Amino acid sequence: MPPFDCRPSGIRLIELAMTIETTLVILFSVATAAAITARKLKIPYTAILVIAGMGIGALGAVNPPRLTRDLLFAVILPGLLFEAAFNLDVGIFLKNKMAISALAIPGVIAAIFLAGTGTALAISGLSSHTGFTLQQGLVFGALIAATDPIAVVAIFKELHVPVRLATLVEGESLLNDGTSIVLLTLLLSAVTGESTGMGQLVLRFILIVGGGGVLGFAAGAVASKLISRIDDAVIEITITVITAYGTFALAEQIGVSGVIATVIAGMHCGTYAWNESMSRKTRLALDAFWEYIAFALNSVVFLLIGFEVSTSALLAAWPEIILAFVVVVVARALVVFGVGGLLNRTKERIPSSWLSVMTWGGLRGALSMVLALALPFDFPNRDLLITLTFGVVLLSILVQGLTMQPLLRRVGLALNGASA
Repeated sequence: MPPFDCRPSGIRLIELAMTIETTLVILFSVATAAAITARKLKIPYTAILVIAGMGIGALGAVNPPRLTRDLLFAVILPGLLFEAAFNLDVGIFLKNKMAISALAIPGVIAAIFLAGTGTALAISGLSSHTGFTLQQGLVFGALIAATDPIAVVAIFKELHVPVRLATLVEGESLLNDGTSIVLLTLLLSAVTGESTGMGQLVLRFILIVGGGGVLGFAAGAVASKLISRIDDAVIEITITVITAYGTFALAEQIGVSGVIATVIAGMHCGTYAWNESMSRKTRLALDAFWEYIAFALNSVVFLLIGFEVSTSALLAAWPEIILAFVVVVVARALVVFGVGGLLNRTKERIPSSWLSVMTWGGLRGALSMVLALALPFDFPNRDLLITLTFGVVLLSILVQGLTMQPLLRRVGLALNGASA
């Protein structure tokens, strides 16, 4: 039992505040240095942040907060989702709703099956982990299903790729976050015997996703109405913050998808409040505010990814990680090119060069890691699932993120500013 701290509570609180303050100063100093370095080297700053986090974590220089589900869901995810949805071109999104929906719903289901089955077969057949079952493989597929296009979209903006391509990548990611979380929850309930059948799973999926959409639309409509009655930039920004975090929290409380609800609310505010209610002054202030919030949250989450990575665990399981990474990329390619083939005869046809970019741009991020850490402690092969997820996320950020710019140049999209 640790010795009782008999110092006055005020002193203990001051020391705690100093520790938090110092940690935040270090984190944001590293983030700033990473952003400057990335700009000079012309590489994604998210990759540098992860590497920096791994290095600082190995040195033990700071004691950062753990990347937990509570931290991600309460602080990081609502802000990032709302900012991305708010700035999404809804007109282009709606023109490509069939492609985005196909990738984000049936595409995610197919990716989970392909990645999960392929990983289970590859690890059982080609590695020493013979006890890795199909059920565990499907759980891994669900953990790794959500894409995180932050680094990719930043490169898109820098190189002026077609706006439609950026919307396809970002729109899919905004929706497949919610889809993957719901599917993982349902899959875990099926594996642990909590659900009674496929019909019940399908009904729960519809209720969770559909309920999130309805709540998000209502929240966005209320926020847009309030903003239309106010002409004060500070208050209007505050309303968007309440909408982002309040919608997510309420959705999670009532059992519907917080991700879907926040995305729909953000899209509604970005369309109606922005275009019909806000003055130019408010737009400039709001744009600057959310741009900084996105930078700050992205910086923290990618640094924390680096802190969470255990180099020794990754090195011990490197053959399985390589196998899983290859399977995940192949599964992504099959889904993207499959959807692209189905859309060939429609008005939403996607050029083949774009399909290559969309495949390689399917990076994984913090959400996958947090979902893996949240697995039940008694889940079979939990440690291996966490290590596989962390390894695939790391390879995704470093390998795919660092090679995206050369790929765009190779397929002739780097300098194309047309909004095809």
